[in-house]
Amino acid sequence: MSIEVQRISKRFGHFVALDDVDLHIDSGELVALLGPSGCGKTTLLRIIAGLESPDAGAIRFEGEDATDRHVRERNVGFVFQHYALFRHMSVFDNVAFGLRMKPRAQRPSERQIRDKVMSLLKLVQLDWLAQRYPAQLSGGQRQRIALARALAVEPKVLLLDEPFGALDAKVRKELRRWLRRLHDELHVTSIFVTHDQEEALEVADRVVLMNHGRIEQVGSPQQVWEQPASPFVVGFLGDVNLFHARAHEGRVHLGEGVALEVPEHAEARDAQALAYVRPHELDVMLPSAGAGLPARIERALLVGPLARLELRIVDALGTVPTSVLEAHVPLERWNALGLREGDTVRVAPRTARVFLRAAETAPA
Repeated sequence: MSIEVQRISKRFGHFVALDDVDLHIDSGELVALLGPSGCGKTTLLRIIAGLESPDAGAIRFEGEDATDRHVRERNVGFVFQHYALFRHMSVFDNVAFGLRMKPRAQRPSERQIRDKVMSLLKLVQLDWLAQRYPAQLSGGQRQRIALARALAVEPKVLLLDEPFGALDAKVRKELRRWLRRLHDELHVTSIFVTHDQEEALEVADRVVLMNHGRIEQVGSPQQVWEQPASPFVVGFLGDVNLFHARAHEGRVHLGEGVALEVPEHAEARDAQALAYVRPHELDVMLPSAGAGLPARIERALLVGPLARLELRIVDALGTVPTSVLEAHVPLERWNALGLREGDTVRVAPRTARVFLRAAETAPA
């Protein structure tokens, strides 16, 4: 089922939770609403579900206005962060609950319910736990049961609010891969809220980046990573180093003779710019290399195949400003350089995402 969010706004007192939000979700898509706490992503999910009403705007399912439709009439399944399983019911009865609560005319027979529940438990690979109780399950198992319960009523839309947020890192990683495989099998239109960038990029067909109640960018995981639309997007998606620079006629200058080609800013004339560089995009060289910004190694953390370095830029007088850079260097390269903490090196970015400040460009 396709979903259309049209100019949705929502306030809680003086706080603007959503500000004129537009979004289209295709039938069968798996979409992530991603952003920091308070950005409006959960409020948008709850409005789509019918758990909240917008102050303005409309929600359409398959082109039909569903804005004032009661939550029971929207045919959505909802999975919460903290499972919301009935502790006094077995796994089987938890999954069967929605089917047994249907109006008598629509309610399946007990045999049909048993077949449906066991089929779903097999789908989530937990049919062997049918007679257990929630307290006897791990967190990951509880969340899979919660998902099976949501799917039991055959929703047209599946909504997940931080579904793996209460789980440890290893279980989260396992479950998000499992969710992606499950979605590929069922093709239910699904929207999940997360503040975990890695989770959104790994699982979703499209990512919706939200900030202060507005949508900053919508795109595939590859698009939002490689072509961020704003400083917020590039800064939110993983670790990044910020350089205050100058852009002029298609080049961005970071100081000490370090410059990069930025053809997208060919019209810029001596404009203030912000250059964002990922840690793995920063080259670390010996001082004899000549090119690059002088920096001091404050800390070197060797983790697996990488040396994770904290660096401070050293100015022309040899003093160390407060700005910290992070660089990721392959361990073989680190060992070949023979460096250690306290050494001075040269650093230079291989590439950068550059944004002009106040759109300072020359007139056409």
